[in-house]
Amino acid sequence: MMKITVIGAGAMGSVYAGLLADAGNDVAVVDLWEAHIRAISEQGLHIAGASGDRVVKNLDAVTDTARLDPCDLVIIATKASGVAAAARAARPLLRDDTLVLTIQNGLGAGERICEHLAAANALLGVAGGFGASVKAPGHVHHNGMELIRIGEMQGGLSERVERIAAVWRDAGFNVQSYADIEQLIWEKFICNVTFSAPCTVFGGTIGEVMADPHAWKIALTCGLEADAVARASSIALSFEDAGAYVRAFGSKMPNARPSMLLDHLAGRPSEIDAINGMVPVAAAKAGLRAPYNEVVTAIVKSREAAFG
Repeated sequence: MMKITVIGAGAMGSVYAGLLADAGNDVAVVDLWEAHIRAISEQGLHIAGASGDRVVKNLDAVTDTARLDPCDLVIIATKASGVAAAARAARPLLRDDTLVLTIQNGLGAGERICEHLAAANALLGVAGGFGASVKAPGHVHHNGMELIRIGEMQGGLSERVERIAAVWRDAGFNVQSYADIEQLIWEKFICNVTFSAPCTVFGGTIGEVMADPHAWKIALTCGLEADAVARASSIALSFEDAGAYVRAFGSKMPNARPSMLLDHLAGRPSEIDAINGMVPVAAAKAGLRAPYNEVVTAIVKSREAAFG
């Protein structure tokens, strides 16, 4: 059994917390959404979908980490924009050997954590084919669970990563540990960049964007810009043809709508700064430019300015 705190009880964070608690771990979940936290405290967390139908009642649900004791593992499952605040909130939970695992879309989550916490105990995670949605306070639907990849932020395989992976596997997750987690983060990032902002700008599913030659040219070039930055940054990608890679990725889920598009349909700010907006930032460090990503990022941010 492991003592775990999940910071960020959105759809995915709730699934993480619920399944880990149901497997016998001592799990607390932290979120600022009071109605959700209150529902979990009073009635338990209802999880339905890909991982089965269950109500998890042995969760400690709070809005403030100050109410919790130090733990073995902190999982940061917020959106990218909330990572820094989550890292600060995690400080009361840390012992010298407490591990901090962050699972977000985009780039830079590990670096944002390390601005506030020691880098030596930071782990990075990548969730692939993993979807979930919040149906109501205290109720989430688990849409899919393909693979979670975790690794040391500083690279290499370690006993502690294998130990964390085993805890997740015992809770029903498909988890693998990797020596080069940065490669996997960049490979997912290139796919996210290809579809997130373009699908949002054009208001279409992945398949609809791929079928429209005008929209696809923009989407594909966004991905190719990210691919060029990865190679200039000496990331050891597993593929040579980025165009074929993102086409294969998109063809598996033509009816999917990226979370960025779902955010806009709901009138919420997205993770644009950590996805398409991060490509020009990383490009500048590599002596490159990413004009297509600059443009789609500007369009997305302009629309979000109207959300209030």
